[in-house]
Amino acid sequence: MTVAQVALPVALDHTFDYWAPEGLGLRRGSVVRVRLGRRPNVGVVVATTDESSVTRNELQPIVEVAPLTPLPDDVLALCEFVARYYQQPLGMALGLAVPPLGARRTLRGDSENALPRERVADRSLNADQHAAAEAIRGASGRFAPFLLQGVTGSGKTDVFLAAAKSVIEKKGQVLLLVPEINLTPQLEARLIDALPDARAVTLHSGLADGERREHWSAAANGEADLVLGTRLAAFCALPRLALIVVDEEHDASYKQQDGVRYHGRDVAIWRARSRGVPIVLSSATPSLETFAQVDAERYRRLSLPQRADPRARLPRVALVSNRDARARDGISAPLWDALAECLARAEQALVFVNRRGFAPSLKCFACGWQAECPRCSARLTMHREPAAMRCHHCGHLEALPASCPQCGNVDLMPQGFGTQRLERTLAKTFPDARILRVDRDSTRAKNSFASMRTRIAEQSVDLLIGTQMLAKGHDFPRLTLVGVLGADNALYSADFRATERLSALLTQVAGRAGRAGLPGTVIVQTDFPTHPVFHSLSSHDYDRFATELLAERAMAQLPPVAHVALLLAEAHQRSDVDAFLAHAHAAARALNGKANAAVTVFSPVPAVLARRAGFERGQLVVQSRDRAELHRFVSRWREALAGTATNRVRVALDIDPASFC
Repeated sequence: MTVAQVALPVALDHTFDYWAPEGLGLRRGSVVRVRLGRRPNVGVVVATTDESSVTRNELQPIVEVAPLTPLPDDVLALCEFVARYYQQPLGMALGLAVPPLGARRTLRGDSENALPRERVADRSLNADQHAAAEAIRGASGRFAPFLLQGVTGSGKTDVFLAAAKSVIEKKGQVLLLVPEINLTPQLEARLIDALPDARAVTLHSGLADGERREHWSAAANGEADLVLGTRLAAFCALPRLALIVVDEEHDASYKQQDGVRYHGRDVAIWRARSRGVPIVLSSATPSLETFAQVDAERYRRLSLPQRADPRARLPRVALVSNRDARARDGISAPLWDALAECLARAEQALVFVNRRGFAPSLKCFACGWQAECPRCSARLTMHREPAAMRCHHCGHLEALPASCPQCGNVDLMPQGFGTQRLERTLAKTFPDARILRVDRDSTRAKNSFASMRTRIAEQSVDLLIGTQMLAKGHDFPRLTLVGVLGADNALYSADFRATERLSALLTQVAGRAGRAGLPGTVIVQTDFPTHPVFHSLSSHDYDRFATELLAERAMAQLPPVAHVALLLAEAHQRSDVDAFLAHAHAAARALNGKANAAVTVFSPVPAVLARRAGFERGQLVVQSRDRAELHRFVSRWREALAGTATNRVRVALDIDPASFC
């Protein structure tokens, strides 16, 4: 009798034994359909044996071997690392490497799997780009981590595509990770132009299950030369893998926020090391984690200090007051004047505010009432299209109140500006301007964002209003003015990474201006013009800002200087959250005392968003300067807590959390 030990994507640390009927051709890595109790499930065979502690009559049979290439040893090793490092069951980690199964769809030809074609101008590499590409080519066949750091518009994409072309010509495969596939349509087009003879496929959660499975199989079978995908593509089987690129490596979207809370960039680095291939981390504003590795000379920096277009210069940055006496509707007089002048020159302008909706809140000035979400400790956002009050955390929706529910006052006032309110304000002032709003609300329909991008590129838009969807990956030659509103909001955040992320966001959005022959201007409204974030933006000196921020992190013993694990608990009752975290805190203190571990255990506190979607939330943080010591401690801590959480409490463990929110 053959017994298969199968790991299932469930929150259990052990595998399950199944009877393997003759002729299935099972091997380690085979993807199988099985039942767990009465529920169908998909699992991965991690071993086969002739013995089981379960009797033959009690063993359930494997229902089917999925028609997929078995997971190769390197992917199995990657999943084992992820399970070990992020302290999660192996089955859940293996679930990340398996594409969705379902009814098969017949391919109609390679054109359906191809990336959308859009002609873009051919660019030859300048001296800095050529040197960077040659350095990457020279590392072929060995693990070599590079930081490709260049100012916005410096042609980082051209560099790693040139390196990818060399790899593919030598019959290697390339894995190209991007933070959000829908925000980088130009990259897809440039892949086809740079690599016209290569077969490229995409992998991301937005694909239909059948299409995603077929793209995965093309990569796993060695048919695809290049895989372009989001963080989940880091687990794709690639038998000829020879180069990994992580574009916009600083982006927070690479961190998974539920289930196995892995970081796509870090998983890609581990995979590159295990496969012995070079990896390129590309960014204008590298994460402090990557910046610290360069400082320690573990990564090699490849610099692109100039814009790729020889006509282009970095934009001029002006910092203006939010409290300008001549301001109207939240927009300062200098920005109003600049917008009028830009439109008069028939150039494009972008007004950036990272808040969708009409206004962030609705307030009654008679009694002080504000619209609050009944399920979250957050305010409801006012929307006009359609008219409603929405929670951007849990999705709660309710009608716009006609009067204050507390005192009956009908004079309710929207507070602050969102994209919808800005659109109305700018349309009144510039009635002849062709205005386009780009945010999550306006791009819900399929292909709507691609259509908007085409309109912008065809000069059918004069004035853009948008959120961070427009901050990266877009190259609009006639966009010469960027106005930034609400930049100060991030400075009030409790998130220790807030200033780092604000700097990256502002640099990206400012980088949309003046990318061709027309000079660019960026106007940022702020009450804190001397803050280091704004100084680094106006001086185009991110490295100095990052160095200062690293020194601050060292003083505060925060990542990347120290290493952190966060235990998050959620329950409908605050008392259940507090009771579990108190028990977890006591267990951690006891372990720390017995092992004399170099680990700091902090007291439990409510999460920054203390209630979300009807769940009360609390957290407990442990940290250490020694990564290995922290992992040993957390492993013992998990064992001590095993089975102590009741079904009333949901618990999540986050290694290297992106924030403490």
